[in-house]
Amino acid sequence: MLSSARPLRMEPARLLLLLQLFNISAAIYKQWIPNTNFENVLNWHGNRIPCAQDAVHFERNKNVSVFVQSTHSLKSMDIPWNGEFILAPGAGFAIGTEMQNTGCEQGSDVTFKDAESYSWMDPDLWHATLSRDDLENGKYLFSVDEERVPCQYDDVIFQPETSFRVNLNSAEGSIAVKSISILGKRFDRHEDFAAYLNTNTAKMQFHGLGTIKVTNSRCVDKTGCVCGNTEELLNICSAVKQRTENQCPGVVCKDPLKAIGHCCEICGATISVDYSPNFDIEAYRNRLLHGFLNLAKYAGTKMAISKVYRPQTFLRIFPRQAVPEIQILLIDDKNGSETGSVAKLLASDIMADVADHGPSFGILKATMQSATGSNASGHGGDTAASWSTAVSVVAVLIVIMLTGVLLLLYRKGSLRFQTWRWPRFWKTASDDLEHISGPTDKGFDNPIFDVETHATQDPQGLYSGEEALKGIPLTQTGMFFVNPLYDENDSTA
Repeated sequence: MLSSARPLRMEPARLLLLLQLFNISAAIYKQWIPNTNFENVLNWHGNRIPCAQDAVHFERNKNVSVFVQSTHSLKSMDIPWNGEFILAPGAGFAIGTEMQNTGCEQGSDVTFKDAESYSWMDPDLWHATLSRDDLENGKYLFSVDEERVPCQYDDVIFQPETSFRVNLNSAEGSIAVKSISILGKRFDRHEDFAAYLNTNTAKMQFHGLGTIKVTNSRCVDKTGCVCGNTEELLNICSAVKQRTENQCPGVVCKDPLKAIGHCCEICGATISVDYSPNFDIEAYRNRLLHGFLNLAKYAGTKMAISKVYRPQTFLRIFPRQAVPEIQILLIDDKNGSETGSVAKLLASDIMADVADHGPSFGILKATMQSATGSNASGHGGDTAASWSTAVSVVAVLIVIMLTGVLLLLYRKGSLRFQTWRWPRFWKTASDDLEHISGPTDKGFDNPIFDVETHATQDPQGLYSGEEALKGIPLTQTGMFFVNPLYDENDSTA
């Protein structure tokens, strides 16, 4: 299990220092993939670029911006009522000339596709990298769906010499990014970009109910920053599922995993990391990339690592405040019963490395879950968790039912609640006084003589109220009564 850590010849503390010396940045670059260029075959019905004998049609009621990189000879062209053509140096159109193209002798009607359907919230329309060089070399990052769309601290890039049209519909109304580059110009001040949005070109490029806010803010927390797209996850997942008839693709593992921020269940492994303030997410990302994923035995494995908020519940039912954690998602390219097996092996080796070196990187605790194509009863821990959840649900339902029954009986008068008094196991003199000074017997009706009788009234109220208490002197040995008919000053007996 520990063999995967052998290539790491450097001590964790020295690795952290080296990474800091190289000033590793947490910046992520997100590049928009589709474009509306004239020379892009994907923009034309028939998947071919129009030639000399073709009649070109643009839908007149559609707004569109089209970048033209070269000169094209056409038979005719219907242009939109509200659109623009951006011509590169030397580019243009020649209509009705004798210029011929090989393979274009017959000619036909060629229509430009509708570009209105391209959505900012579609994660499949973005590439993510750690640097601009990686964009050029095609070294793209793997992320959960929520983070494949530009996050609040990302640099957004629309490729130079390209036109585009993107729908900005947003649940929040405003989309925050660090910076945005269009046609080779980078905007890192919101005032400058707001001015650009008022131009005709920008109105052709962006549409929808949302807007973009440029903040020029970067993540300053070395433990990582959340993406900020949680409120947009519904729109993101809708775009993901549109390609599969609003359903997630099927998986072969019996108990698939559901990673935070990901739209569909996966086979593979996840690791949840509790961290201290000393944790550095970029240093740890590089440790995993260079110390594990570069090994031959993990070929075909993809890793996503980021800070997320894990929802918390009381008794696994009632929601509580979410807590931050570092989530590591691992998938592989295996099929059938082998699906997820390499990802599970990698996760196990990472867990072994955490046990040995985790404290050096600020890791307090890590937990792992896995799901592979060979699972017979799900990933470890799920059975106990499901049983615990079932017991909690039953217990809560029983409490709710009993409370409802008691309230029903109380309202019907079949049940009365008495005030509870704690029993007292001692006796005081005040208790005796209360008993002695209590109300006297007023007599009762005599059923034999049928005469209403009353007890003799206390003479002048000698034994009523406070005066009665004054006539009861207390001594250390007890109490005695003063006989009102006996005058203690009278010496005659």
